[in-house]
Order: sequence, then C-alpha cells, then structure tokens
Amino acid sequence: MLAMASGVGGGFATAQAAPTAKPEVGGLRRNMIGYMLAHEQFPAPEILRIGAQASQAGFDVLATSDHFQPWQANQGHSSMAWVTMGALGAQTGRAWMGTTVTCPTFRYTPAVVAEGFASLAHLYPGRVFLGVGSGEALNEQAATGTWPKWQERWDRLIEAMSIIRALWSGQDVAHKGRYYTVNARLYDPPPQPIPLLAAANGKKSMRLAGQHADGLVTDPATWKQYKQEWQDGAASAGKDPSQMPVLVEHYVVVGDKQAARQAAELWRFGPQAFKTLYNVRDPAEIQRRAEAGTPIEKVMERWTVSSDANAHLDAVHELFASGVTIVNTHSGQADQRKVVDFYGEKVIPKFG
Repeated sequence: MLAMASGVGGGFATAQAAPTAKPEVGGLRRNMIGYMLAHEQFPAPEILRIGAQASQAGFDVLATSDHFQPWQANQGHSSMAWVTMGALGAQTGRAWMGTTVTCPTFRYTPAVVAEGFASLAHLYPGRVFLGVGSGEALNEQAATGTWPKWQERWDRLIEAMSIIRALWSGQDVAHKGRYYTVNARLYDPPPQPIPLLAAANGKKSMRLAGQHADGLVTDPATWKQYKQEWQDGAASAGKDPSQMPVLVEHYVVVGDKQAARQAAELWRFGPQAFKTLYNVRDPAEIQRRAEAGTPIEKVMERWTVSSDANAHLDAVHELFASGVTIVNTHSGQADQRKVVDFYGEKVIPKFG
C-alpha cells in the first residue's frame, strides 16, 4: 500500500479557474472547445502543424491520441504522443494539452507516466492534463504480450492513478500493491496540480471513473446513457461531479456526405471499438472486421456532417447543455486546415 495519502496533487478543484475566467495559460473551465490530434492518421510533423493552426484558430484544448499502433492499418501512422506534445507546447501559447488517452499500466508504468507528465508540466505550467485508460490490445498486448481481463485492467488502472498522484506530491513514496512496487520520489514534481481524467465507455467503467479520477473522457453516446453512473461514482467518493471536467470526443465533417464517407473509411472501427475490437491486437484484422461488419452509414450516423455553421453550433450547444465541459472536435478529413479554419471563423467565436 502507499505509505502516504495518494490524493495529493491531482484534484481538479484546485487547478481550475473560475467558470467565467479565461487566464492566459488556459484553464479546464466550462464550455471549452478542443481539437483532436490523431496520431493514427497523421505523422508527427503534420500533427505539429495542425496543432499550431488549431491553437491560432482559438481552440482551448489540444488532445492527442497515445497509441503504439493505429486502430486500423489504413490509418498509417502512430508516432509517440509525449514527444509531439513536448514540441507542440512551444508553438502554442495558451491551449491546454493532454492525452486521450494514455494507458499507464503495461507499456508505460505508473512511475514513468508520473515523471513524463511532471516534466511536461514544468515546460508548460498550467497547460497540461493527463487522460488515462485501461488500454487496448493493439497497443498493450502488441507491445508487451500482456492482455488480461477487464477487471484486472481496471484494478491496475486504479492502482496506477494512486501511484501517479502520490509521486506528483514530491514526497517519498513506498508502495507495494497488488501489481506495482514503487520506492521513489519525483525530484521535479509538477509545479501545480495536473488534472487526471479517466476514459470510460461502459456502465461499470463510468462509475469507476467518477470514483477515482478528477474528470472524464468519453463519447456522446456513453455520456448520454451512463451519465448518472459517473455522477453517482463521483458523489460516492465525496466529490461534486458538477465541478469536474467532462471531455467528450465529437466527430465532425465540414462538407457533404461524400466527404464524410471518405473520412469514415479510416474510422470504421468506431461503433465496435469498445464492444469487441479493443480485444484485437492486429490493426489489419481490426480493419478487416470493421469493413466486414460495420456499414459506413453506421459509422457516420452520430457525426455532425455539414458546411452550415448552424449545424455545428447546435451540436456543440447540445453537448454543453448536457453537462459536457470540453467538446473535443475530431475530424477524419484529410484537409484538417479546412476544419480548423471553419471552426475558428464560424463556431469558436460564438462561445467566446
């Protein structure tokens, strides 16, 4: 067990700005619009270019996927997210940056994650958050050969979160748990608290995320269906869910159905990602199963597909009204500049 309190250094309440404030270095406040930097779809230099453009356009949050392999082989890329975040921060002076999500239990250990994000927080104080999750076989099994059942993966994740928080305190940590043993301290702990968000895509995981994390990363359908589970989990741990960040990944296409179909070919796994495909190690096999079992119309059915700004504004308003605090815009279009400029000119100013 940890030889010190493990809640130090990760609480969102101490890190957030007042809801109406907009500090120069940002803040995980309400009504933030983020942009998804998809390492699966674009190489690292392109990720940096897109991220810099998104920051200049006014996006509040730059979220990065953190994969060892892409979800589908035809996506074609998978650079190391922490490296691009380190470079990206120097090109973006205000936006928050973080992963959606890092798995801190297999290919990364909790202590390494704690050190890595503490270092990022020193480079970019008040602009870094950490999103964590229980992983996917295409990353964890592929890189380590290890892929246990759901319950063990979540037990590991909960233990990892407690270790990360303890190390972030800068105190000596003596931890001997079920899965990890740590006897160390971070000599450069974060200069201020790092919000720690957990990803959840089902009933049980939503409750656990509420109990153990500072905030949530999820999708619109899961949020709509299991919002109460997350709120109940947070309340059971003595937290106020209304004061916790909720980041929802929102797929968009600025264009017509044909543009959406082209984008959807790269994200065809989506509807089955956290039902069955997270257990598949090989991206080529994930792609094969997705193409064989998921009609392209199913992939696009919840996306906002339009060149009319009102359609995008309505979707963002609806998510904010439901309790979402960060709408993380994700487009699979090849022309990312088109999406960034459209949102920068026609959507983001409406929420300033």
